[in-house]
Amino acid sequence: MSIHTSVADLKVIVFQLKGKEYAIPVSQVRSIEKLQHITRVPGTVPFVKGVINLRGVVTPIIDLRSRFELEEAEHSDTTRTIIVALEDMEVGLIVDSANDVIDIPADNIEPQPDVVGTVEAEYINGVAKLEKRLLILINLEKVLNPDQLKESTGAEG
Repeated sequence: MSIHTSVADLKVIVFQLKGKEYAIPVSQVRSIEKLQHITRVPGTVPFVKGVINLRGVVTPIIDLRSRFELEEAEHSDTTRTIIVALEDMEVGLIVDSANDVIDIPADNIEPQPDVVGTVEAEYINGVAKLEKRLLILINLEKVLNPDQLKESTGAEG
């Protein structure tokens, strides 16, 4: 058994949004699904696209492009829904594509740069550098903030 495999290595699912690569820890991912029919739910915030019935479980669906205030795109045959779990909540995240599962050595993970300057910055845990790739590590607690998932009061400023 190798001593090198430390607990600090992070196994992640890599997905794409508008040409950038993002990563979510495998431990928080339940499955990756093809896009299916989404039932709209009135009175939800704009980035919550509705719900799907996934194997008998009603699962809310968030469009991550919309959540990060990126321009929305037409869904294609590479569009995927990543089903993630946080505490007792399961949510689907619509992404442009999802195809890799990789291990990130802990030394390759850096805190997020201070001057990211975008809305998505508040949802980032850090960045990982792998050869020529730069992966943005998503903070699901922030993305799935239950207070923001409920109807928006418009009191944000």
